[in-house]
Amino acid sequence: MKETFGEKFIYWLLNGLLLLLSLCTLYPFWHVLMYALSDPKLSMGGGIFLLPRGWSLSSFEILLNSKGIYTAYGNSLIRLVVGTCVNLLFTAMLAYPLSLKRFIGRNAITLMIFFTMLFSGGMIPSYLLVKELGLLDSIWALIIPGTISAWNLLIMKTYFQNIPPELEESASIDGASPMRVLISVILPVSMPVIAAIGLFYGVAHWNSYFDAILYINSQSQQVLQVFLRTMLNSSSLQQIQGSEAFASNIGMVTEESVKMATVISSVLPMLLIYPFLQKYYVKGVLIGSVKG
Repeated sequence: MKETFGEKFIYWLLNGLLLLLSLCTLYPFWHVLMYALSDPKLSMGGGIFLLPRGWSLSSFEILLNSKGIYTAYGNSLIRLVVGTCVNLLFTAMLAYPLSLKRFIGRNAITLMIFFTMLFSGGMIPSYLLVKELGLLDSIWALIIPGTISAWNLLIMKTYFQNIPPELEESASIDGASPMRVLISVILPVSMPVIAAIGLFYGVAHWNSYFDAILYINSQSQQVLQVFLRTMLNSSSLQQIQGSEAFASNIGMVTEESVKMATVISSVLPMLLIYPFLQKYYVKGVLIGSVKG
């Protein structure tokens, strides 16, 4: 069917608007990247950064030689990997029985879980609970309190409900236990929603910093986002003092250039991971949001 002029105009207009919105979304990150790669003295002039002004890696050199960046990076990576695995394991273990129509009381339990999306105990009760459990100043304080997200659980539960029950029945006839059915049958055919929910949990762990401020006191347990927050709020370069490159390059960098380099370093892991999970992202969310 031949398109009319009006339809072509609307098509190009919408694509142009989407392209403009994409550029508006990407430019702030591009600006930060170009600022970090620019010569710190030239970048102090401000304005729009489309290309680096000069070329200098001194800000990254100082940042990567600082005494706290690797500790913070390591703690964040541990939280990302361990936390996401724990989240997916317990979310799947709860979503699977709730998806079974023969499970008695599943509607009441689902309602209780949904209730937690609307109301919570608050910051002070949460802190007291973590303290009484002996989790303060531990990586587990950043993982266990948020083990299961109610929203992610409901998405995974709905996805499991759309899986043909014949798969589970055939495995049960062969003598498989419910845990065996979940691991060997349900999860392998649920990779789209597993990848999507894993991305949700992973991004949440990587970006979270407030719980680390509440529960973590020692520098050895500090995560990258708290390190970044401290850097951005700092009025001096004291956060990177102690690095080998600091003494020789202190006159070659500015506070802003080091802050920009820190921002780039903090978002880099998500930029590397997301392209591999993008193909599952939309599919998993859409399928999991359709009620079976």
